[in-house]
Amino acid sequence: MTKNVRVRFAPSPTGPLHIGGVRTALFNYLFAKKHNGTFILRIEDTDQNRYVEGAEQYIVDALNWCGMPYDEGPNKNEKFGPYKQSERKHLYKAYAEELIASGNAYYAFDTAETLDFHRKDHEAKGKTFIYNWHNRLKLSNSLSLSAEAVKAKIDAGDDYVIRFKSPQDETLHLTDIIRGDIKIDTNILDDKVLFKSDGMPTYHLANIVDDHLMEISHVIRGEEWLPSLALHYQLYKAFGWDAPEFAHLPLILKPTGKGKLSKRDGDKLGFPVFPLEWTDPKTDDVSRGYKEDGYFAEAMVNFLAFLGWNPGTEQEIFNLEELIQAFDLNKVNKSGARFDPDKIKWFNHHYMQEQNNDELAEAFKNHNSKLTEIDVNYISMVIGLIKERATFVSDFWDLSHFFFTAPTSYDEKAAKKAFKEGTKDILEQVVSIVNNIEDFSVENMQTEIKGWITSNEIGFGKVMMPLRLALVGALQGPDVFDIMYMIGKSETVKRVDGVIKSL
Repeated sequence: MTKNVRVRFAPSPTGPLHIGGVRTALFNYLFAKKHNGTFILRIEDTDQNRYVEGAEQYIVDALNWCGMPYDEGPNKNEKFGPYKQSERKHLYKAYAEELIASGNAYYAFDTAETLDFHRKDHEAKGKTFIYNWHNRLKLSNSLSLSAEAVKAKIDAGDDYVIRFKSPQDETLHLTDIIRGDIKIDTNILDDKVLFKSDGMPTYHLANIVDDHLMEISHVIRGEEWLPSLALHYQLYKAFGWDAPEFAHLPLILKPTGKGKLSKRDGDKLGFPVFPLEWTDPKTDDVSRGYKEDGYFAEAMVNFLAFLGWNPGTEQEIFNLEELIQAFDLNKVNKSGARFDPDKIKWFNHHYMQEQNNDELAEAFKNHNSKLTEIDVNYISMVIGLIKERATFVSDFWDLSHFFFTAPTSYDEKAAKKAFKEGTKDILEQVVSIVNNIEDFSVENMQTEIKGWITSNEIGFGKVMMPLRLALVGALQGPDVFDIMYMIGKSETVKRVDGVIKSL
């Protein structure tokens, strides 16, 4: 790739960043890093009515948690700043007027009531009202009015918008990296509003102007912007600018049924759709986040990469650096990618095994008040024995409680299975052996107890099942000798005596 790669992630701060937005940011980030390019954050906040306090910082925090901080953006390497559209609004009107001067746009003075009348009139006739070449000369705009009338309206302070003048009887030939060649008949396009009566640009104008001024080389965005592609191409042409290359990513679909993934799906099926927890500043409603639910950022990023992209190999586990090397927009699918809550758990389980036990021990200790007085090194050793069965830090207590507290009751089914005639005598002999073991290492215990079992021709299950029940309270957990070593000789004897008295 010869040109300097500059991509942007341009969310609107209207609430928490949806998982689909994170996927868009990820694909932009991977593409930029693959080509030694620049990943830019731009905040598209021209719609001030929908602006939500705290949403902008949330976006930054989410990108940082995912391990993909922006190279250029608000308060960082502001080469083409400012990076908030609300701070750039002085720029856009001049560009809109440039389009009027070149004959590519026009002033429109139609009131909301007039447009509503035309829509309803068309509906009554079974038609759809489109403001474009076939009716614009019948409406109130600078194409149908004289120059004097237009000046008089503007001087009088009449409200107006600036609309793009969409061409008639042309076929646009557009190219998308993911979707290939696209043909569009301009007769079906409406004359989109570029500049609103409140003095703010619409998304379309601000987006194109900013992408041009920030020297964006590739626009990688969601499929929902595909209908805007024709207008955006025409705007580049009208300004006489080179257009960037476009790539429209497939939708992320619901786990079941039709349509794209929404917060409602997450609420219904019990999984988050946001990277971080979010508290609505107006209602104080709290939405779950992947971070707070115990997911590792690496697991979420690895999972999201496979929503719409496939490396073309059997490999599924990729760290961020490997994703950067493997990523290719030509391997992104056109069709929607179904969100699978179980798959992200699978990824999380994998990344759990790669985590540092000492760090997990700190997290576990902070997560559980029963561990306040327990040495973190001991907790770390416990985690090394049980984490292969864990998906989240919150799973640790159920998998390890017997390392910290003796059982106070015994699983009924397990007790029936483990305790037979003669079990009491066997356990009393085990206690005697344990008391006489000087070197209480795992290897030595195995040698002593297994040797005794073999020499006395006792079935292993007759000894190991009731012994496990004594230590754990159920027939679960890691190797019995690992448990004995961890809790120590006196606690082992105490627990075996306890089960003998109870059962």
